Amino acid sequence: MDKKKFFKEYIEPIVIAVLIALFIRTFIIQAFKIPSSSMEPTLQVGDHILVSKFIYGTKIPFTNIKLLELKTPKRGDTIVFIYPKDRSKDFIKRVIGIGGDRVDIEGDKVYINGKPMEDPWGYYDMKNEWRRKLGPVGPFEHVVVPKDHLYVLGDNRDNSQDSRFWEFVHINEVKGKAFIIYFSWDGNAQNLLDRVRWGRFAKFIY
Repeated sequence: MDKKKFFKEYIEPIVIAVLIALFIRTFIIQAFKIPSSSMEPTLQVGDHILVSKFIYGTKIPFTNIKLLELKTPKRGDTIVFIYPKDRSKDFIKRVIGIGGDRVDIEGDKVYINGKPMEDPWGYYDMKNEWRRKLGPVGPFEHVVVPKDHLYVLGDNRDNSQDSRFWEFVHINEVKGKAFIIYFSWDGNAQNLLDRVRWGRFAKFIY
């Protein structure tokens, strides 16, 4: 087999497949694994999720230019973003406040612009009830969200490092919206067969 034919039959399909995979990962969908309990019970440690990267607009690499921006993050969205305190890390949290909102957190109550927020996502561990009685747990629990920024919280409110501690997320740092769990692995299960959480497969994230 000559070199030209070898390249066309074997190398070229591999190169095309890699380019397609890179395009999808960069502009359309990316997979992430949940490493901590900060989003429980919505997301559990070991959940593998897919994140839509184009729904908020796909950013051209190494620029702040966005293409095909279909919508902006809204309250209740579960988003993946670049952690403001360490840009080498990606975090996942839920959007609670958008630009211009006043956010006040008092115990297990969240107020948006002075009104109680419907909060079906917030989970408070009764074992940590004593913490809520101590008052605020972070320095940014009474704030106005700047323009083009988001205030985010973990659903597991008693065990989450979020905007209560390090302020806001700029919308340009948002990588995408989490929308489905495609695989889930419980590394602590005693039985090998029980380690796969079959019931979480193809579960949509709300």
